[in-house]
Amino acid sequence: MTEQKVDSPPNSCNSVVPPPSLYAAAGVDIEAGNRAVGLMKAAVRATFTPDVRADVGSFGGLFALNDLPSQPLLVASTDGVGTKVKLAAQHGRWQGIGQDIVNHCLNDILVQGARPLFFLDYIAADKLVPEKVAAVVLGMAEACRAAGCALLGGETAEMPGVYTAGSCDVAGTIVGLVDQDALLPRPHEMQAGDLLFGLPSSGPHTNGYSLIRQVLTGRDPQQPLEDGTPLIDAALAPHRSYLAPVQLLEEAGIAVKGLAHITGGGLVDNVPRILPAGLRAQIDRRSWHAPPVFRRLLDWSGMTLDEAYRVFNMGIGMVVVIRADQKGLIRNVLPEAIQIGSLDASAKAEPDVAFEG
Repeated sequence: MTEQKVDSPPNSCNSVVPPPSLYAAAGVDIEAGNRAVGLMKAAVRATFTPDVRADVGSFGGLFALNDLPSQPLLVASTDGVGTKVKLAAQHGRWQGIGQDIVNHCLNDILVQGARPLFFLDYIAADKLVPEKVAAVVLGMAEACRAAGCALLGGETAEMPGVYTAGSCDVAGTIVGLVDQDALLPRPHEMQAGDLLFGLPSSGPHTNGYSLIRQVLTGRDPQQPLEDGTPLIDAALAPHRSYLAPVQLLEEAGIAVKGLAHITGGGLVDNVPRILPAGLRAQIDRRSWHAPPVFRRLLDWSGMTLDEAYRVFNMGIGMVVVIRADQKGLIRNVLPEAIQIGSLDASAKAEPDVAFEG
């Protein structure tokens, strides 16, 4: 559960803790932090699984490890929302930011085969506004509940002088569990002829927002895209979780050889991370249509298509590697899955991506 932390005076026998009124005058409002915690308690408790052993407000979260697999491995990941939080703040879209950070971290451990156990958050700002902090945590709680993941702990920090006026940062850490036999990727099983399927993204997710904010400067963020969606809604759509579709694949008996979460670096940098030497990902960009938000951003920025595929996910948020003979099965189980390419032999020392179209 998020607890409040303030910029405390140094510990020494001569230091005197200033009265609250002086501390508030220095820019830190202890009561605001306490009120933020009060606003989010119910949402956080709603994420607790039977394995959570400490209530809201404890100094540390407690989580029991029960029903462990034969060779249990803990998988952990830490990330941030990046500058998307600034765009969200400008438009008052706080709740989506909470979903962003949970789902981004969740997808990062999912590609190693892990299922989430618990999540911890960190929210820092120059000045805490309890309602805004609570909205972020509510978004986190919604994403955690959907994933069966406990929002186990966290931190809110008010740090005037460190953060500029009106700025804030949102980050988080997730811990999951996987049996060593189920660990992904499986590069030793990959071979030329394996197929690459893409799972659609919900938008830019959490990458490319320094450019997005620059492109939107001086333009109407409410103007509609080709499909009628206001641009700002498409730009701030929460990061999608791929836990449910990946579980469907496993339940259907589809032998997933690898998963690549398409984050910073796009398809260009993220797909090779799961491939062995001697293989190349051959991706046909004509196999799917980039959603309208990406087409608008490319048009306004003047960015080349090649650069766009390294900055943005371009509509593909997760790539799945499977055997060619399971092509029909994956389409039956996940009609949204798009065949975007295949693995080819390569003479290069390091795996890479080649594009067609």
